[in-house]
Amino acid sequence: MTMEFVEVARTSDIPVGRAKGLRIGDRSIALYHTPKGFFASDGVCPHRGGPLAEGDIIGDEIVCPWHLWGFNVFTGVCDGNRDISIVTHEVRVEDDRILLRLSPARETTSSLL
Repeated sequence: MTMEFVEVARTSDIPVGRAKGLRIGDRSIALYHTPKGFFASDGVCPHRGGPLAEGDIIGDEIVCPWHLWGFNVFTGVCDGNRDISIVTHEVRVEDDRILLRLSPARETTSSLL
């Protein structure tokens, strides 16, 4: 089943350098606004479940506020441990509307470290 794009926010809702947490169904999503545009990922850090939308955007990374794990907002890969990643989602901007298409959920493992 392919998920369609759904409107999740307006461009004015999220200043550059900030993130916003969303719920879509039973999924926690983090929406990021970087100087390169809008990006989205699952909203929970795979390390210990930290809320990624409350983290800092540094360059192309979202940094988890709990234990400082950083994930590339384009690829979802943790640069500190390339075997770990978060699911990223497709984002499209039409006028001032931010649209998101969810990627399939990944089975989670409990606390990596």
